[in-house]
Amino acid sequence: MLAACEAAPSAPKPPEERIAAFPAADRPVATIVSSRWSTEEARDRLNEAGRVMDKSGIKPGMTVADIGSGEGYYTIRLAQRVGKDGRVLAEDIVEDVRDALAERVARERLDNVSVRLGTPSDPKLPDASFDRIFMVHMYHEIAEPYEFLWRMRPSLRRDGTVVVVDANRPTRDHGTPPALLKCEFARVGYTQVSMEEMPSVGGYLATFRAEGPRPDPKTIRPCRLR
Repeated sequence: MLAACEAAPSAPKPPEERIAAFPAADRPVATIVSSRWSTEEARDRLNEAGRVMDKSGIKPGMTVADIGSGEGYYTIRLAQRVGKDGRVLAEDIVEDVRDALAERVARERLDNVSVRLGTPSDPKLPDASFDRIFMVHMYHEIAEPYEFLWRMRPSLRRDGTVVVVDANRPTRDHGTPPALLKCEFARVGYTQVSMEEMPSVGGYLATFRAEGPRPDPKTIRPCRLR
């Protein structure tokens, strides 16, 4: 299990980043109630991961982050798709969930997967490292979405994209309305590339690409969905 965990602490953020004032989300933030959205068997019957990976362009050799990885449904299948020349970083903010996934990764001998602990406001991902960042049925649980997305941006490679899977319902009901998702990403400098309804994944699939410089945190204004 220890081989699958990255226990070393991340380097401290520069002082100007630590004190930056980010706006709070102007909408409810869903509580984390479970590390499981549905059973893996039920999801595989609908070929959920396969469809999402196909539409996200996941190929052998890619480096992918699975944020809010939970029990590892996507982590395991992403590892199989990217192959021995690819890498998957699985991250969760709940230590027990992280440890359980690390045990699974070690048990299944997934040498191309590393597992680490993130924080509610900063995924602490290495710069210019990822072709894709997956956020599946978890965006509505991010307590500080603007800061989180802002700090996540540098970790994308030049043509990297963020893949969001969520339900089209209010955040308090464990979903994110597509218009709100697009607005919050845009406030931090991401452009929406695609948005597609996908009942087989319990909602929709949206992709985003970072464009231009990151905005000054003090200029970010929270979105209001009326």
